Amino acid sequence: MTEPLAIRIGNLLRQQHKTLALAESCTGGLIASFLTDVPGSSEYFLGSVVAYAYEAKERLLNVPNDLLLEHGAVSEPVTRVIAQNARAQFGADVAIGITGIMGPGGATATKPLGLTYIALSAPDAFWCRKFIWDGNRLENKYASAIAALEILHEYLNR
Repeated sequence: MTEPLAIRIGNLLRQQHKTLALAESCTGGLIASFLTDVPGSSEYFLGSVVAYAYEAKERLLNVPNDLLLEHGAVSEPVTRVIAQNARAQFGADVAIGITGIMGPGGATATKPLGLTYIALSAPDAFWCRKFIWDGNRLENKYASAIAALEILHEYLNR
């Protein structure tokens, strides 16, 4: 049986002497929960901000109001900013930022249900990926959290 992803990520962070921070919106702390299920995760996991509302994104993650108004919270530009600012706020080596529309409401003509952006910010990488999930709210949250962990794992395995 393969080691769970959160354990493999923890081992890689330890081996590389890197720290991690998160800025979660649509996953509501689920990624942090997966990571902190691993004993000893405080060695590499600094913390997470769950910034759900616009106001929280502005106050806690310094997302400019005009960026939110222009692009919306579920957008690549905003997701990049929350990842970058989470890394800066925590002083982490790497950070993940995530925003999305989990459903059942919230979709628009240009932003479908299940739309999710995941950004990774590190000194040597700045990635942002777009996903569209087709599950219910809980399935979309789970798929988003796992995708974020997979992106982090991919970065640490480069």
